[in-house]
Amino acid sequence: MARKHSKHGLGEDLHVDDEAPVVVPPCWLCGRPTGKIVVWHHPVPKSRGGRDVVPMHPICQQTLTANFTNSELQRHALDVEGLLANPAVRKFVDWVANKDPDFTATTTKKQR
Repeated sequence: MARKHSKHGLGEDLHVDDEAPVVVPPCWLCGRPTGKIVVWHHPVPKSRGGRDVVPMHPICQQTLTANFTNSELQRHALDVEGLLANPAVRKFVDWVANKDPDFTATTTKKQR
């Protein structure tokens, strides 16, 4: 049976502060603020036991999955500097640094 009143009080409404600042998380890979779409990426893939998630741009996540296998991502884990040591990823991060947070483009396919 549906409640006639909220659990917080009979006629009491919860006050929501509309002026609270919106916190925009930075991208885990490139460090730019995330845009409208935030991908919650598993640095250690779920198939390899990863539970932690980090915010990323969709294009940054596509770049990681195009350049690394799951076992390579597992070895790097939360080490961003290790990922940035890859020349292709470093070139991408330098290129995308001045782009809009919602910027999107096609990325190269996996090179295996």
